[in-house]
Amino acid sequence: MFKEELILSAYVLCVGFFGLITSKNMVRALMSLELIFNAVTTNFVTFSNCFSNQKGGEIFSLFIITVAAAEAVTGLAIAISIHRNRSSTRIDQLNLLKW
Repeated sequence: MFKEELILSAYVLCVGFFGLITSKNMVRALMSLELIFNAVTTNFVTFSNCFSNQKGGEIFSLFIITVAAAEAVTGLAIAISIHRNRSSTRIDQLNLLKW
C-alpha cells in the first residue's frame, strides 16, 4: 500500500506542476497549486502511517489544508478583483502591479 500511495502522490504532484507551468489562466494556476498541496499532504499522511505510530503527519497535513484554503480564498479574491478591472484572468496580460 505504501508504494501505491507514493506513486499516486507523485502523479498528482507532476500533474500539478505541469498545470502550474503551462497555465495562462489564473484560476487554473490556483487549482494546480492546490493539486501540489494535496500531493504533499498525501505524502505526509503516508509516511506518518508507515514509519511511526505518532500522528504528526496527520496534524501537519491539517495545517497544510488550512493554509491551502486560505491561499485559495485570497487568490480567488485577487482573481475576481483583477477580472472586474481588466475583464481577463490571463497571467501573461497582468501588469497591474508594475509601477
